[in-house]
Amino acid sequence: MAIALVLASHSALLAQGLAELAGQMAPDVAILPGAGTMDGELGTSLDVVQRAVERGLAEADGVVVLADLGSAVLTVESALEIEDEWSGRVRLADAPFVEGAVAAAVASQQGASLDAVLAAAEEAGGTFAASAPAAAESTAVASTVQPGATTDLVTAHVTVRNPLGLHARPAAQLARAVADTGVPMTIGGADGTSVLQLLALGATGGAQLEVTARGTGARAAVDAVVGLIEGGFGEVPART
Repeated sequence: MAIALVLASHSALLAQGLAELAGQMAPDVAILPGAGTMDGELGTSLDVVQRAVERGLAEADGVVVLADLGSAVLTVESALEIEDEWSGRVRLADAPFVEGAVAAAVASQQGASLDAVLAAAEEAGGTFAASAPAAAESTAVASTVQPGATTDLVTAHVTVRNPLGLHARPAAQLARAVADTGVPMTIGGADGTSVLQLLALGATGGAQLEVTARGTGARAAVDAVVGLIEGGFGEVPART
């Protein structure tokens, strides 16, 4: 089962909105708000967080918890101290609330372990710190194979066809598709399995992206990803 997420926030509306956003990118992941007080006010509640985590454990093999502010962190830490049976199954992420939740959700959707989902959340904070790799300027779609010592490097250039470019939904779809190939791949210089790195490219409609993969199955993997991008992620009519 996919790793569940619990969003410990002072605001139920904030947590619900984030759960909806991340859920669009990870439809098979349980993303549970653990937000607000028992009477629906702003704040955090030990009981609310505990109930959300228990729901997550009932639906998944483990739970990663993200918290929005310091006092929410303290609430989660208190719950972890009280609930001994959660040991090894529930982890609190030291991560940005929004970016961490999105990254963790996509990692969980891809079948990552508890430790890997936690790492994805915690690495999310640095994703936008550096400048994103520039997209290729070439307008032609081309593919080359460069023989290596033990494996082949396959490279293709493709145009983003959907007018809104790589916004959240197609970026998540693309990241899942790359992960499913099992082949190491970069897109525009970004890790093809990282939805946040793909979003950081800022690839708008008409942008050119270089898709590169290496190893066994690289050609088929690149062809599949290029086909997905050329298809416009279902947001543009098919080419005739």
